[in-house]
Amino acid sequence: MRHLKHRFQLGRKKEHRIATMSNLGAALLRHGRIQTTLPKAKALRPFIEKIITLAKKADGASPEKALHYRRLAASRVRDKEAVGILFNEKASFFSNRPGGYTRIYKLGNRIGDAAEMAVIQLIPAEDEGYAKKPRKARPSKAEKPAAAKEETPVEEPVAEEASDSEAETSETAEPVAEAADEGEKKE
Repeated sequence: MRHLKHRFQLGRKKEHRIATMSNLGAALLRHGRIQTTLPKAKALRPFIEKIITLAKKADGASPEKALHYRRLAASRVRDKEAVGILFNEKASFFSNRPGGYTRIYKLGNRIGDAAEMAVIQLIPAEDEGYAKKPRKARPSKAEKPAAAKEETPVEEPVAEEASDSEAETSETAEPVAEAADEGEKKE
């Protein structure tokens, strides 16, 4: 049984899944933004964020540690050019950001097979994301029962509804009688 073994399987065997993540990660590091299916984008996010964290650690580490982190990243991405771009150019790009280096936008369904498509992109450190709205102050729990007790005596409108319906029937009877009188006068 697979209890407590969460990973994105993507309908592939282990070797194929690792190769897919490596290729998608290299493309994302080279281009900064790629279009893929939504499950692949969701699987790529933790994979690439761990590699970017390695690059951030290498940025402030000793040369021996930096080489170690570069080799760890190269063992996962398997593209020297993409690893070079990450460690030489983009490591300082993420230095002030404490995680969440990627963003996924849903695009809709692909025409051929109706697969959900998405764009995954790298986020710069200065990007604050969406502006958060201030939360409304909620009334405390002590005030709610007191307000409920005050509103309970609501039996009077029921009696008024009955008198309203009687008034409506008398009002509708008068116009019918007036219309009959007008019809007799015209003839």
